[in-house]
Amino acid sequence: MITVASLAPYLGGALALGGVAVAVSGRRELMVRWCAWAVGVPLVTGAFWWGEPGTAALAVVVGVIAVLEFGGLMLLGPVDRAVLAAAVAGVVLTTWLAPGEVLRALAVGALALAAVPLVTGDADQGLRRLGAGLLGLAWLSVLAALVPLGASALALFVAVSVADITAYFAGRRLGGPRLSLLSPAKRWSGTLAGAAAGLGVLAVLSALSPPMAVAVAVGGPAGDLLESMIKRGAQVKDAGHWLPGSGGLLDRIDSLLVALAVLLVLS
Repeated sequence: MITVASLAPYLGGALALGGVAVAVSGRRELMVRWCAWAVGVPLVTGAFWWGEPGTAALAVVVGVIAVLEFGGLMLLGPVDRAVLAAAVAGVVLTTWLAPGEVLRALAVGALALAAVPLVTGDADQGLRRLGAGLLGLAWLSVLAALVPLGASALALFVAVSVADITAYFAGRRLGGPRLSLLSPAKRWSGTLAGAAAGLGVLAVLSALSPPMAVAVAVGGPAGDLLESMIKRGAQVKDAGHWLPGSGGLLDRIDSLLVALAVLLVLS
């Protein structure tokens, strides 16, 4: 059985080895990114160690930040963002406190999002606002899965992160056909190399199973492409500019979100 305690030594070791590799490389960009990981990994691990209350708190915080970034990409106003943030947080808290009522919480959130443009009588942008809100609810509410999955979700996050990093460097070095027009820089070679690395991480962490494997190999790249599509529509490069080395939080968790969705469906 996977536990946070069993994962902690691997996370600490990977962080230490990464620090040595970054120091040897001397690249400032990598150093900045490693510093962000050095702060984030202990915080995330500590939240999971706390159990469901800590994981729920983490999911709410991440969800609210992600909503703010998503709202910026979709040009949603303050009221739309506030309602969407409340809806995502409500789904997370319902998953923790009353898991049998999750579908009802999703329905209430969807109705609340629909009510905003209706109440304001927005005939010009109402449909766009509603569509964006429902997409955000479906996409970001998946964070609620962190609560029941626990340590398995942490292992999935590690595997997806390693797959992302490997795909980036392998794709640049190996080249070959593009993965999708949505993200011209991504190559099939990098995606396959990243999937292999992610599956290797799952095996090392004793978390390898068919659902987890599909979540990493298929869900991870699909999540990356989904955010690329949204950012291309918004004509921006990054979802934010506050997270060192990653742009925004959505740029860091985009692969994890769809990987979680795939894992939920297959489980």
